[in-house]
Amino acid sequence: MTLKIVVDFDDAAAPYEQLRAQVSEQARSGALPVGYKLPTVRGLAADLGLAANTVAKAYRALEADGVVETRGRNGTFVAAAGDAAEREAASAARSYAERARRLGLSRAAAVAVAEEAVRAAYAD
Repeated sequence: MTLKIVVDFDDAAAPYEQLRAQVSEQARSGALPVGYKLPTVRGLAADLGLAANTVAKAYRALEADGVVETRGRNGTFVAAAGDAAEREAASAARSYAERARRLGLSRAAAVAVAEEAVRAAYAD
């Protein structure tokens, strides 16, 4: 199994975001197993025709999302992120629900706003 990344330079999404999204999807789907060692920043940048800073930015975002973990000089590896991602999403959802209630939104209005935000975020 190997990392399969395609960067579309005509896409409206920035290259680092395309890279982040593809690695995240492959890790969450199991195409990249937990513990899989990702290519070095410079190596992947050269393979994809990107600047090293672009790949580094994507790796930092993936690490912040809990998808990968960097082990110093040993490299960057796919983390066991499924549960962590769900916990973080649940925490964000709780915070949103509490804030919406404090703002005086009805339950239905709060759900409608959240559904619209999710729809917009997942629109392709």
